[in-house]
Parts: sequence; structure tokens; C-alpha cells
Amino acid sequence: MQILLIRHGESEADLLKVHEGRADFPLTDRGRQQAKLMAERVKSEFPPDSIWASPLKRASETASTLAAAIGCSVQYEDDLMEYNNGRLAGLSYEATNKPPIPKFLHEQVEQGESAIEFRMRIESVFSRIITSSNDNRIAIVAHGGVINNILRSFFKMPVNQEFWFKNGDTALHLIEISENTQLVHFLNNVSHLDELDNRRA
Repeated sequence: MQILLIRHGESEADLLKVHEGRADFPLTDRGRQQAKLMAERVKSEFPPDSIWASPLKRASETASTLAAAIGCSVQYEDDLMEYNNGRLAGLSYEATNKPPIPKFLHEQVEQGESAIEFRMRIESVFSRIITSSNDNRIAIVAHGGVINNILRSFFKMPVNQEFWFKNGDTALHLIEISENTQLVHFLNNVSHLDELDNRRA
């Protein structure tokens, strides 16, 4: 099975410079353009048989754009939502000392979850998705933190592993799991945005 991991497009939180997490901001106009370019490329080069997505606006809108291009429905999964950052959600970066950002894996943001809880949640939903599907290729449209934890699971990294995988707007990562092997086709591919980025420059 091939798994196409897709990060959402630019959201309004990116422009406001606030902590996003569970704060539910929609895509910007640029983010919608990014999603359309991503969908065109995915349809042309590696269309999925099914799409799973986070229900948060920035991911669900990105997934809906892809689904419209491919011609299939989206299965929304609450456990694919971004890290539950509790009271930090929606706060400006300048306000990060109140409440404080956790420094330890087991420490929670007030009203949120710990890094270990986040990792275990994503391990569980990823396992549930791949074991319940008979498709040759699936797409998961989610968030940077979610994709990082899926990749950590895929690479069998320990929970205390602090490697990070870069995720650009509508970044594509293609991995494959078969009976005898795990294969990485590519990570963080955003070449579908070249034309848009050139126009911006």
C-alpha cells in the first residue's frame, strides 16, 4: 500500500503569527490556490483510491479540493487533528509564556495533551487506517505535527526521538508499506507550487 501524506495549504493563522494546533482557522486565498495546484498534480501523477482527513478547516478544505479533483469522498477522522495545544490555541507567539510551553514529553499544555499522548494518538489512528483499507494507494490530508508523528512511526523512531520532517504548504510525502518492506518514494515535495512561488517573487 502506498500512503500519500499531504499537509494543508496556507492558513490564516500563518499570517496572524499565532499558535494554531486546535485553533480552527480556514485557508487563505493563497492556501486555496496551493490546494488546487496540489490536487491537479496528485490527480495526474498518483491519484489515491481513498482520502482520509482531519476535520479542522484548513485540512478539510484542502482535502475537499483534492476529493473534487479525484472524484471520491473524504473520510474525516477526529484523531487526525493537530496536536491539542489547549490554551495555547490561537494565542500570539508573544504570549507563549502564559501559559508556558511544555518542556518534557509527558507534560501537558493546560487543557491539552502531552507529546507522548499526541504520538500515541497518531500511532493508533495510522494503524487503524492502514489495516482497515484494501486500497492500493490512500491519501491522508492533515497537519505538520500529525505528519511528523506518522513518519516517526513509519521509521520506528523511539518516542523520545526529536527529529523533525519539514512540511511546506501542501507538501507531499509518498511512502509505501508492503509485507516485506517499507519504502520512501519522496518527502516534502512542493514542486507543484513553483509557478505560484515564481509569480509571488
